[in-house]
Amino acid sequence: MTTKRDYYEVLGVDRHTSAADIKKSYRRLAREYHPDVNKDTGSEERFKEINEAYEVLGDDEKRAAYDRFGHAGVHSNATGGFGGFGGFGDIFEEFFGGMTGMRTGRTRGPLRGDDLRVDLTISFEEAVFGAEKEVQIPRTETCPSCQGSGAEPGTTPIVCSQCRGTGEVRRVQQSFLGSVVTSTTCPACGGSGEVVTTPCNQCRGRKRVSVTRKLKVKIPAGVDSGTRIRLAGEGDAGGRGGPAGNLYVFVNVQDHPFFQRRGDDLILEVVINVAQAALGDEITVPTIDGEEKVRIAPGTQPGQLHRLRNRGVPHLRSDGRGDQIIVLQVAVPDKLTNEQRELFETLSQTLGKEIISERRGKGLFDHLKDLKDALGL
Repeated sequence: MTTKRDYYEVLGVDRHTSAADIKKSYRRLAREYHPDVNKDTGSEERFKEINEAYEVLGDDEKRAAYDRFGHAGVHSNATGGFGGFGGFGDIFEEFFGGMTGMRTGRTRGPLRGDDLRVDLTISFEEAVFGAEKEVQIPRTETCPSCQGSGAEPGTTPIVCSQCRGTGEVRRVQQSFLGSVVTSTTCPACGGSGEVVTTPCNQCRGRKRVSVTRKLKVKIPAGVDSGTRIRLAGEGDAGGRGGPAGNLYVFVNVQDHPFFQRRGDDLILEVVINVAQAALGDEITVPTIDGEEKVRIAPGTQPGQLHRLRNRGVPHLRSDGRGDQIIVLQVAVPDKLTNEQRELFETLSQTLGKEIISERRGKGLFDHLKDLKDALGL
């Protein structure tokens, strides 16, 4: 006579283990040693032993009797059979899709349509101020002639004789567990449960038709390349009465001739001459809103920054706008008239030729750092 192993030892737990942890250990072992998964010799006997242990330890009353009297304290039909142990049906359903008397096929229901994508290129100004654009979208829609039935108007589909309208065919297999039922999509009707005997002339029984639609797309102010705009319900039609998919518009923004965008700020490089840099001046610069006068301070250095507040790109998800940052560059003339040369020579004599190593004020690298700070880089 074979001596039964301790049930706690079978499940790899101790006598103080909680019911939840016992169930967790059982689930792991049952999946590991199930004969449909584990083909090793002895896996079936090990599987029966695991279930026998859990039939007792998974029941509070049986566990209490076992803790007090051992194997003699539990009823005799706790012998590893498959007709009465608690919880195994649910676990088998979780692991393997079903057991005796259970169906494992999918449920017929509405199908959501596919999502669609379109790429849209817009100008720099349209991205800044917003616009309304028109796009053409090829998509599928429910057939207007048969209203999605697939049958010619005046006729109706008939119930599929193979699946009897369920959309599924069932197969019963016998195993040591009993009768295991599996379900697959009916090959005759494709899972619809119906067969069209007189197909619709417009969609030829496909229930949907291909069309090209022109749609208006509202581009909000402040978009940038890579912005995605969702148009709900403008994708392909769904099936079996399901909702249509969505249309996603991916935006690409063209470059501007002289503005550069960094986030919601606009960068504009402006070149002034040495006299303007030294003496100061009032100049007119372009902005995205039009021309604007800017005062150049005397002694302006190359790379110096000038900020125009709220002249940048509108914030996409909040109020306000970015700034326009003007980077001032000083142009040194490479060709001089005789008069200009004489003036520069006179200026040179007054300035002297001494090399000053100590920086007085900001140099080019300081201005580059200012630009990075202004842009948050």
